[in-house]
Amino acid sequence: MLATGDYSTHQIRQPDASQAETTTPRVLTIISSVLEKLVARNDRLVEVLSEQRNGLNCSDSSARLGKSLHAFHGVRAPNISIPKYLERIYKYTNCSPSCFVVGYVYIDRLAHKHPDSLVISLNVHRLLVTSVMVASKILDDAHYNNAFYARVGGVSNAELNRLELELLFLLDFGVTVSSRVFESYCFHLEKEMLMNGGGQKVERGISPVAVGVDDVTEISVEDTQSCSPPQPQAVD
Repeated sequence: MLATGDYSTHQIRQPDASQAETTTPRVLTIISSVLEKLVARNDRLVEVLSEQRNGLNCSDSSARLGKSLHAFHGVRAPNISIPKYLERIYKYTNCSPSCFVVGYVYIDRLAHKHPDSLVISLNVHRLLVTSVMVASKILDDAHYNNAFYARVGGVSNAELNRLELELLFLLDFGVTVSSRVFESYCFHLEKEMLMNGGGQKVERGISPVAVGVDDVTEISVEDTQSCSPPQPQAVD
């Protein structure tokens, strides 16, 4: 099991408020870049497959795409970008950067375990907030509850509870990440950073300053097709 002391709490420092507001961990930037490229490629693939189905007059619109990630699908892609969404989670939840690495590991595992179900713009935000939340429960000694993550992520508490269970079952409850696997993903992300003009190591255990629930600016992610819409929330 990925021990908390190995990555998430070892030599943790608490930056002052001004630093927490202005500094985004490098690991968030590179994970955002990797996921944006993946989503853009998969969105194009979905569009091509849709055109092919239309040309063949195929009645089953999901005939060539799996439904394993369907629970994470929204009616439309959220307006907030992947980088801004990750920055929001980091700003408000006080989770360590290691949680984002492990959350990325979970999403990568899903992609390999269910290769016919693509990570696309309709599901990536829900996958991110759910994966990071689960990772924080594994890694961090102190973490916020589901209701707080739901508010930060722009979904209802009931929906996030359901998505957490969905993620765990899709992973066969395989949320253990060994130190070797963790370091291999860090190395992969550092290689991506190098290819994008950066040469620094990704952060292993720096946490932002904690905030209260009343300090969270409200957002809303469009609700999934399979459950009732949440109450409208102002988009900052």
